[in-house]
Amino acid sequence: MSSSGSTYGDINRYEPARESTAAAIAIVILTVIEVLFVFMFTYGLVSGWGVTPDGNMFLGGILAVVFIDLAFILALYRKEFLPDVVIVKKRRRKWEDLYIREDQVEGTEMGGDAWEQVKRAVYPYYKR
Repeated sequence: MSSSGSTYGDINRYEPARESTAAAIAIVILTVIEVLFVFMFTYGLVSGWGVTPDGNMFLGGILAVVFIDLAFILALYRKEFLPDVVIVKKRRRKWEDLYIREDQVEGTEMGGDAWEQVKRAVYPYYKR
């Protein structure tokens, strides 16, 4: 994925957004529908539609439509108006995830200086 000359934080690929007019019109229409359903949900809460079981299910359906509509708006926005950027990241080696220092990758000797091991057990960041 990354080329040989790229370093951490370099932009590997940058494709600008398409910014299509049809997507902008669709987002505006979906936003108007979103506002209408939010007002309907708010009116239903204020006027007490949720008291009956059928009204409660109707309010739940309106709320579901509100979130689904919002999901479509956000998906359209991400696809059509945000650029596609790939950034080079530093890949960690497996031994780094285990909190092992680089000089301990091959392992450590058994036994050794007992006093050094006691100091390391009491204070793990002790320098040799």
